[in-house]
Amino acid sequence: MLSAKLRLVSADAKDVISTLEPESRRKLSRTNVIIHEKEGEATIEISATDASAMRAALNSYLECIRITEDISKITGE
Repeated sequence: MLSAKLRLVSADAKDVISTLEPESRRKLSRTNVIIHEKEGEATIEISATDASAMRAALNSYLECIRITEDISKITGE
């Protein structure tokens, strides 16, 4: 099993978590995701059965993080 841990230290950590939580609750046969938030820090733990599933999960979560941060910048929040 492959595993990765993404750590995001940002004022947007709570927004990122609220955006990613619904996605992390989906039951997937090849990927498992656990998300934690504590005092301005988001941690995303991903485990996957193979490299393709890991790549897809990382791409998906990193893109969601980027979009959430871009929206925060645009709206000034």
